[in-house]
Amino acid sequence: MRSPFWKKRLPRLNLDKLDDPEVWRRIPILDKDMLRALSDAQFYGEFCHENHDGIAEYWRSGGVTGQPLFYPRSFRDIGVGLESFARTFDCAGAGRGERAHISFPMGIHPVGQIYARCASSRGITVNWAGSGTSTPSALQLELIQRLRPTIWLGMSSYALHLANLAEARGMPLNSIRRIMTSAEPVSQAKRDKIERTFGARVTDNFGMTEAGMMGSEDAPGAGFRIWTDLYYIEVLDPQSLEPAKEGEVGTLVVTALQTNNITPFLRWSSGDLVTYSEADDNSGPFAVFPRIKHAHRTAGFFKVRGVNLGHQDLEDFMFRHQEIGDFRAEVLNDGGNDVLRLSIEVRRGSDAGVVSNRIEVQVREKFELKPHVVLLETGTLAKEFEANVKAARFVDRRG
Repeated sequence: MRSPFWKKRLPRLNLDKLDDPEVWRRIPILDKDMLRALSDAQFYGEFCHENHDGIAEYWRSGGVTGQPLFYPRSFRDIGVGLESFARTFDCAGAGRGERAHISFPMGIHPVGQIYARCASSRGITVNWAGSGTSTPSALQLELIQRLRPTIWLGMSSYALHLANLAEARGMPLNSIRRIMTSAEPVSQAKRDKIERTFGARVTDNFGMTEAGMMGSEDAPGAGFRIWTDLYYIEVLDPQSLEPAKEGEVGTLVVTALQTNNITPFLRWSSGDLVTYSEADDNSGPFAVFPRIKHAHRTAGFFKVRGVNLGHQDLEDFMFRHQEIGDFRAEVLNDGGNDVLRLSIEVRRGSDAGVVSNRIEVQVREKFELKPHVVLLETGTLAKEFEANVKAARFVDRRG
């Protein structure tokens, strides 16, 4: 209510009854289009407010559409943010005396530097490696060999690239026992692939720049325990915006309870489609928190010769083949016809020709598209991807 932006939009509310669902749901939902409509001056002068304990730093918005915003975070925000990130170490079973190699970007995105800063609260040693743009992948592998970290943190796509490059160079990654990922969807096939190549357990984590690190897995693939002491979440029917039933897919709406001291993200619609399940209270120290699980319905797709080819479906299919180290999918126009080109790297010890033929046949059978399969040397894609924050695994080159 200190924000000029919200003053114009909020109805008259009984502030003593905000815990009444009927009162709470009178607050309008905030979405990305509303923020994109604001100029920088409007965002900082009208949306944000000045009654806070001081600006400690700025967090870059995570979206890729339009001009990014830089959210001011107060000193109180940062204290809470450090604790919310540190809890993910607890969920992963990581503790005092372990060593972490952090391959998240260390620039204006907050995730890498906050992870590095909060590790000391759990007694964990840190190497601030950063992404492939700041520390080339070959040097990252050398550091892992020399410093023997027990935890690796980064985006799941970069985990695959590092593992493929390590295999190509004959460099084992056997000191790493835990892998902690965030910022990208991790399907079961991708999880299996990472765990196979590293010989380590994956714990995926969920957050957003508008709030902070919101939760973590405490059981592989079961969904994220959400820190509901720090974030109030709603899962709503996408059409009616009424509460979705437990287990039904709905749109995620978030209100940060303790990290909104400058930026009032009230009922923020993140665009995530999720299912919700109540706390079970008896299966571990974080079981008092409810879970959400992504429905993965927002993943992209190619339309090739009238066939909708989902990126997530194709990724799952490819990573189920243990002989494949990595791949990239591209759609091109060749003489007036759309062509699906699959560039694949085949693991050492496998017959590349046999694997290539099998992929061609099975893609045609499963997706009703005949791909053009290209064989690449192991490590080629890792070298191309390492400069990117997120891997360009799916590329439409039809112009």
